[in-house]
Amino acid sequence: MKHIVNTQAEYNAAYQASLDDPEKFWRDFAEKEFTWHKKWDNVLSYTMSPEAGKLGVKWFEGAKLNITENCIDRHLEKRGEQTAIIFEANNPNEKPLHITYRELAKNVNKTANMLKANGAKKGDRICLYMPMTPELAYAVLACARIGAVHSVVFAGFSAKSLSDRIMDAKCNIVITADGGYRGSKITPLKDITDEALQSCDCVQKVIVLNRTNSKIPMVYGRDVWWQDEFAKASDVCPAEVMDAEDMLFILYTSGSTGKPKGMVHTCGGYMVYANYSFRNVFQYQEGDIYWCTADIGWITGHSYIVYGPLSAGATTVMFEGVPSYPDMGRFWEVVQKHKVNIFYTAPTAIRSLATCDMSLVTKHDLSSLKTLGTVGEPINLEAWEWYDEHIGKKNCPIVDTWWQTETGGIMISSLAGVTKDIPTYATLPLPGIQPCLMDENGVELPDGAQEGRLCIKHPWPSMARTIYGDHQRYADTYFSTFSGKYFTGDGAKRDAEGNYRITGRVDDIVIVSGHNLGTAEIENVINEHPNVAESAVVGYPHDVKGNSIYAYVTMKTQDGLTQDSEQVEKEIKNLVAKTLGPICKPEKIQFTSELPKTRSGKIMRRILRKVAADEFENLGDISTLLNPECVEEVVRGACSRG
Repeated sequence: MKHIVNTQAEYNAAYQASLDDPEKFWRDFAEKEFTWHKKWDNVLSYTMSPEAGKLGVKWFEGAKLNITENCIDRHLEKRGEQTAIIFEANNPNEKPLHITYRELAKNVNKTANMLKANGAKKGDRICLYMPMTPELAYAVLACARIGAVHSVVFAGFSAKSLSDRIMDAKCNIVITADGGYRGSKITPLKDITDEALQSCDCVQKVIVLNRTNSKIPMVYGRDVWWQDEFAKASDVCPAEVMDAEDMLFILYTSGSTGKPKGMVHTCGGYMVYANYSFRNVFQYQEGDIYWCTADIGWITGHSYIVYGPLSAGATTVMFEGVPSYPDMGRFWEVVQKHKVNIFYTAPTAIRSLATCDMSLVTKHDLSSLKTLGTVGEPINLEAWEWYDEHIGKKNCPIVDTWWQTETGGIMISSLAGVTKDIPTYATLPLPGIQPCLMDENGVELPDGAQEGRLCIKHPWPSMARTIYGDHQRYADTYFSTFSGKYFTGDGAKRDAEGNYRITGRVDDIVIVSGHNLGTAEIENVINEHPNVAESAVVGYPHDVKGNSIYAYVTMKTQDGLTQDSEQVEKEIKNLVAKTLGPICKPEKIQFTSELPKTRSGKIMRRILRKVAADEFENLGDISTLLNPECVEEVVRGACSRG
């Protein structure tokens, strides 16, 4: 039985083996593929009980390893001169860097020694608030090298968001930069850090990378320059031996209560699954150039820019910039420049790029591409078809990957060119993943075509072990809704062949006149209107129906003009009624130039639900949005339409 599968028959065999004996399945893969200082005493022990005192999962218990030896050291003999990281700067005229595995080893070791010289030790939490430069990857790996826990905060978050995360994790060191390039702008990272640290008493050292040559104040005794400290450091640093269940990183994700949740991932299981999922989903082959456009500030960047690709000995692209700078053809220019074979991005980016002048695509040679992927939210049909036709030239499989910060790795996805991809479907679970659908009464729905709440009923190696400092919240959030199962918070449909389609967050399920309606499905239909760029659908209270449907719609422009909005509104309602049935027809449609989005590009539906319900005074924290200014426009629009 092959773990890295290349045919449908091999997938079927691997999946069945993972069901028959999960422990043997993962033990065989872990033994074969990785360097361990000591093998495990026990592959898996777990209790998926909703009681916090009992809830716990341990993989490869007693095993000793260091993840950086598996990402770097073990590759040096065979592929020391192979490029590990291609760095593509924000400015297209800045020469790209090709960092070999041997150079990566030296730079990570020097960074690790720099951290130790500034007081870092095993178990410390270190906050990284940095631009997407190679130094961020070095810092992540250097923390792992010495057994410190990295907590990366996306370099677009506000001072308040940064401060909250530093304090929650009690970080003693912060690594930042003078500034970060983002398109035509410079983000003043050091200034934001200084503001954040006014309310943090745990930070003893701040290491500052000079990236933009910005004039910044340095606090004597606390602040040091990366370049100075790095130059002094040795390039030899033995790896700290870690237990498989030691913390590797904390990564914060939004909580429904507003307080971010620090998801804890551990060394052994996370490493095994990041490698396994990367190689299977993308069908990575020796020599491929792989590019995930995410930021390392998100789980996608952790698993599929750093740990997954490097543990597999791949060449991974790090991109500092944005898709719109210097123009909307930048992604395709980078694909051509580096002859990218595997390209992984977000539906939000695809929808945005699809509205642009097609010459920005056609003038670039995209013939190197062989696999495309999407991540972050379900991709709508129109965007999928555009991606397939114009980027993949109908010759590249598209993997529509479903997973979460909490899961650590891709859970449900087609495997590129191996299993069938179906537009708008995540499709099949990876071997080792046991999804199920639950009804609202907590009863597991039988096999076959069903719709319900998506749960996972058996542990997998990369699952988050807890919320840092709050195991009770972890138990309450993920295991109390359906006892003994991990509740994803998502709704899903499953077809007769076992393919899953994610219908959106369960709190994005609107119950209209007793009917459960998935908002993602309605959005997909609205987005098919030729004049619609993007939409977001939420429920709002209705006197007769209990709830009804409110749609926020952004329009494409045509020759600088938009179609008459009343006519478009009528057409959208008719389109939804015709496609999904009259019950799904939006009651209200509000046109807006932008939708509020998180820094990772997800539409912030929580705010839209509040606005739709006329709860204008209770919008919560909007400082972490990518575009907080658009909230005012949305509120104004809601008030004016009544």
